[in-house]
Amino acid sequence: MDLPKLFTGMGLYVLVHTMLWFSINTQFIKSEWRDKSIFLSLGLAIPISVSVYYAARFTYEALGESAWGVRFIGFGMSYMIFPVLTWWLLEESMFTPKIITCIMLSLMIVLIQIFWK
Repeated sequence: MDLPKLFTGMGLYVLVHTMLWFSINTQFIKSEWRDKSIFLSLGLAIPISVSVYYAARFTYEALGESAWGVRFIGFGMSYMIFPVLTWWLLEESMFTPKIITCIMLSLMIVLIQIFWK
């Protein structure tokens, strides 16, 4: 396993899912951006696409050319970002048994992809 490529891919997935969160959820934040959220979504579309392209490429190469691995890493990383940003910016609790269980399952999915040979 190529750890530098894996960490680069995972870092890009963090960036992708952060941009996606803002692209989708800015419309729900009580701020001056609320009415302009569609423009933020449009402006982030190309950076998100390019970032996810390279995240998939690096992760695919790092995991021994496994498309399933890419999918599960991308999904798992999304669930590491979404709860934190939703808790912080939308003030919706991530500390419920259901959400904590989902976060733990997502973490397990990522760890299985990395460590299961």
